[in-house]
Amino acid sequence: MESDMETLQIARNESGVVDVRMARPEVFNAFDERMIEELAQAFAELGSDPSTRAIVLSGEGKAFSAGADLQWMQRASQASEEWNLEDARRFAAMLDAIASCPKPTIARVHGVALGGGVGLACACDMAVASSDARFAASEARFGILPAVISPYLVNAVGKRHALRLALTAARIDAQTALHMGMVQQVVDAAGLDAAVQAIVAELLANGPHALAEIKALFGRLEVGPVTPEVRELTARTISRVRGTDEAREGFAAFLAKRPAAWIRQ
Repeated sequence: MESDMETLQIARNESGVVDVRMARPEVFNAFDERMIEELAQAFAELGSDPSTRAIVLSGEGKAFSAGADLQWMQRASQASEEWNLEDARRFAAMLDAIASCPKPTIARVHGVALGGGVGLACACDMAVASSDARFAASEARFGILPAVISPYLVNAVGKRHALRLALTAARIDAQTALHMGMVQQVVDAAGLDAAVQAIVAELLANGPHALAEIKALFGRLEVGPVTPEVRELTARTISRVRGTDEAREGFAAFLAKRPAAWIRQ
């Protein structure tokens, strides 16, 4: 993968942690067709790369992401329904590439996350925000709706909170986003990188294949009754994973009181 795409800057450290940074600060990292294409490509390729251990999604400049580029939206408003359908499908596929990525993903949110920027944060596994960050599902202000991001928003905050955010298009502060579950941690701006790195350190202490299995399993679970089918799914998953090389190494390392092979000293 190119380390510097047209709209993204991608950097990997020696531990396999990859920073995917949206790099359109002049428009507060609003995304257009090109950024959507590059985000989908980046997460697909990083997800299939065995050397990738975790991905941090961030924004360059003063904001995480202001959502959809208004010039892109204006073009869409003048295009045919067929063109809009294909365009929306590409946007949906990009969010799915983030949400279904087998590597742990963390959104590092500062400034604003508006519209599709909220979708990006909610599509990641975890989100950490600076205390001055602001969030809004702002689409109704432009006469449209947060359709493609809505499943991720509902999954993150629940249907009632999501409905309020979409109907009012109101901006909320970081503490309100924390209360709703849109983000899992809020810290001062100066401590944002340290908070993200603390989460990364916890992820790197865990078996990388185990983390991928967690994401795959949890992706199939829904809030609701624990049916016989769900019980069978969980039983088959753990019975298969217990016999992997990674599991054998994890148990051996614990019993020998030594670091597991995947932990870099």
